[in-house]
Amino acid sequence: MRLAARFEADRPHLTAVAYRLLGSAAEADDALQDAWLRARQAGTAGVENLTGWLTTVVTRVCLNQLRARRNRREDPLDAQEPDAALGAAAGDPAREALLADEVGVALLVVLDTLSPAERVAFVLHDLFATPFDDIAPLLGRTPAATRQLASRARRRVRGGTSAPTGDASRRREAVEAFLAAARGGDFAALFALLAPDVVLHADAHVGPSPAPVTVRGAETVAGGALAAVARARFTGPALLDGRIGLVMAPYGRPRLVLAFSFDDTGRIARIEIVAEPDRLRKTEIAVAGPGEPELDH
Repeated sequence: MRLAARFEADRPHLTAVAYRLLGSAAEADDALQDAWLRARQAGTAGVENLTGWLTTVVTRVCLNQLRARRNRREDPLDAQEPDAALGAAAGDPAREALLADEVGVALLVVLDTLSPAERVAFVLHDLFATPFDDIAPLLGRTPAATRQLASRARRRVRGGTSAPTGDASRRREAVEAFLAAARGGDFAALFALLAPDVVLHADAHVGPSPAPVTVRGAETVAGGALAAVARARFTGPALLDGRIGLVMAPYGRPRLVLAFSFDDTGRIARIEIVAEPDRLRKTEIAVAGPGEPELDH
């Protein structure tokens, strides 16, 4: 069957589109199943570009889900502690973490703040090079209006950042090395990145303690980082109010951020972990530096 063969051949592409639109591998799988049923019922008589047509069907399904999600204003993970949230959604957490890493945790966070129309316009155009003339009918907008939606989304993704300085690049490298060492259980690498008198402060919402926690010293801080491997799987580099840091965001929903300060030698001198909801909401999160996707103006 022509349609079935094309759908299977396009499955990786369709899954990639759905995942970036929905931010969840499990929801993307559901969207593809729904899209297949719709496509099979609709028939393909007269359809010349099956891949484009299937992408449209998948996008419409995802757009409906995004609009329903926004209307409900529900986020069932918000009320949970960060570690509990890691297993709260359906599907395979390891696969979710891998996909989040491939796309970029910070990008998923920013996408989740966009309106459904902005998200569709940005994802299809900037990430999949779909012309605005093809996106506009999906959104019921003109091509010019669709271009403006993508432009607004692009500004949110970039966060008004400028070209990184040498110091900023070195700090990004240090933060990425910190994350890699925490994920890999490399105590020696963590220890080398930290100033001897490094201070880590975590607010009361970070847990498991019901009160804020402050620890000092490279050995203690490195040991604590090794104990947070589960959180590190859903963590990625991000700009936090314009400065390099890390955001932990299972399924694209920020649970905590880590802000870093550095000493004169470039080692990490302070780590501030914020999970308090009001402070998180006030933190501008954007895609960080040269690792961000190539965005088409």
